[in-house]
Amino acid sequence: MQSFDLIVLGSGPAGQRAAIQAAKLRKRVAIVEKGHELGGVCINTGTIPSKTLREAVLHLSGLRHRSMYGGSYQTKREITVQDLLFRCEHVIRRERDVIRAQLQRNGVRLFEGVARFLHPHAVAVDDGFNTTELEAPHIVIAVGTTPGMPPGVVVDHQTVLSSDDILSLPRLPRTLTVVGAGIIGLEYATMFSALGVAVTLVERRNEILEMVDRELVDALTYLSRERGMTLRLGEEVATVSVSAGGDGVVVMKSGKRFATEMILVSAGRQGATAALRLENAGLAADERGRLPVDGVYRTEVPHIYAVGDVIGFPSLASTSAEQGRLAACNIFGEPLPEISGLFPYGIYSIPEIAWVGSNESELTANAIPFETGVARYKEIARGQIIGDSEGLLKILFHIETRKVLGVWVLGSQATELVHIGQAVMAFDGTLDYFVNAVFNYPTLAECYKVAALHGMNKVRGLLGSSAELPDPPGNVLGSAT
Repeated sequence: MQSFDLIVLGSGPAGQRAAIQAAKLRKRVAIVEKGHELGGVCINTGTIPSKTLREAVLHLSGLRHRSMYGGSYQTKREITVQDLLFRCEHVIRRERDVIRAQLQRNGVRLFEGVARFLHPHAVAVDDGFNTTELEAPHIVIAVGTTPGMPPGVVVDHQTVLSSDDILSLPRLPRTLTVVGAGIIGLEYATMFSALGVAVTLVERRNEILEMVDRELVDALTYLSRERGMTLRLGEEVATVSVSAGGDGVVVMKSGKRFATEMILVSAGRQGATAALRLENAGLAADERGRLPVDGVYRTEVPHIYAVGDVIGFPSLASTSAEQGRLAACNIFGEPLPEISGLFPYGIYSIPEIAWVGSNESELTANAIPFETGVARYKEIARGQIIGDSEGLLKILFHIETRKVLGVWVLGSQATELVHIGQAVMAFDGTLDYFVNAVFNYPTLAECYKVAALHGMNKVRGLLGSSAELPDPPGNVLGSAT
């Protein structure tokens, strides 16, 4: 039995950050990874490969430049799976090497194999040949998730796929049906559609992306249909099967049925806790394999913590990493403030979507008087330069105080641009800041100023065009007068 101060189960963003933070506090740390590839789902099958694949799609398809060079422009006439995955494999290898070097540099011991609890303070790690037993006064569970499957759907990894199978596609299909229009399903649906694949997106709800501002969803839906995507909303899949010829057959509960070359099932994620023998630690997961935790990520067993996707919302690589860091600090008596609720979201569809703060529906439901200011990329010189005429940036602000309540972006670099809004909102900033700020020209960041001026003109319209705008309370981050 080998002894440590902390055992971390999982080497994704949450586990990696917890292990390194504990090592920085001069603790003896072991990290267990069930596979032979460090980084968990984030590096190997999820965040990093899917976003790298997206960049390859944009480059090779020429989609990013068609408005400048013509609708038929593309950099490669016949795009293969090997073309798309070449860069993915390079980036994945590089990220694994970075993580391994960080763990070694900080003295974290790595154990490869499947972990299971022996009792609340000990785990056994089985690498397929030998079993190693580890013990520690504290344990962090950061095992992440696996693809969820709806009842009656069997994945054969050839015709019926999960999101984990994308990196081992034998070929590009001519037709693809994506079951589930959540974030992962939508991202892959728009990627394959951009490659010219005839994509059908099936979603049992009547709307996609219910948490996203409707104006952005409407724009994304329109653009997706323009590229030939078929959206079957309010439809639920009854069965999927494979025909004698090898094609997939999708049967809806409404009685509709159709053939498709491949089926991608994207029905959420399941906590990867099945093999952990949680009962030996005094723990139990919910029906989706997730673990409940308190505000400092303690489970029901006080010395065992859980972080990352295995605890559910928000299930973002960025927040998971921060959860791991905070958990380690709390374990060893260096508590830090909780993660601010003001964190950014990003959907890497084509085009991408990002936001921070509230949407219009939430503000309306809470009876908060707000107004919006909108800037469209086609109005911005940088938008013309990069050939993005569909993008937009929207600022939501309080009519009376002019405090920024939310920022929504659709288009190129949306997931980068949103951080400007996040920083201003973190300091309770007002629309006035963006009105008075000077942005580099030509940049997409200039959208903030254009949107703010648009919003401020609406406020002036309420007061009368000649009225002088009052300073916001406290004159936060500038004045518009």
